[in-house]
Amino acid sequence: MGREHTRFGARTNARSQALQLLFQAEATNRMVVDVLAGEYALDGDSPLDSYAEQLAVGADAMVHQLDAILEMTSSNWSVRRMPAVDRNLLRLAIYELLEVDDVDTPVVIDECVELAKAYGTDESSAFINGVLGRVASRLEAGEDIVSLASAAAAAAEATAAEAAAAAALEADAEEAEADAETELEPETDVVSDSADTAEGVEE
Repeated sequence: MGREHTRFGARTNARSQALQLLFQAEATNRMVVDVLAGEYALDGDSPLDSYAEQLAVGADAMVHQLDAILEMTSSNWSVRRMPAVDRNLLRLAIYELLEVDDVDTPVVIDECVELAKAYGTDESSAFINGVLGRVASRLEAGEDIVSLASAAAAAAEATAAEAAAAAALEADAEEAEADAETELEPETDVVSDSADTAEGVEE
């Protein structure tokens, strides 16, 4: 995954392992708990850190809420358009900001940015720093970003469903109109044939 393995401190290494677990789970379309129950490979020789497991399992369990927060916070990039490393790093960091009380916000952001430099693209660190900065600002302002994001996601789904329903109705109407035109064509031919027959009789 990404670039060469980089040596980190204890907690940073745990976050690196958590990232690898989330990355493997997404790449194989499994839950993190299923990855842990089966075979999995971590970069380096370090055993799995308990904090890494806590972060990866927790973020995976909240992935829909975390993605809704990302959609709300990163308006120019949908979650699915983000590089996989960036997407999973952001999920981990936001989960940690929301659910882990004994870690300071600047530490979470700084360490996530360092992991982005190690594993992401050249643009990853700046992008992640910007998104997490906006998330942190909203949290500091006392916003319930989980509820806000869930409401925004529900509204977007409703809008998409309405658009899909309208498109389906329009397609049905066009199909019905085409069927009606097709049914009229043989009748026109019959009338023409009858006229030709009548002309033949008169001759």
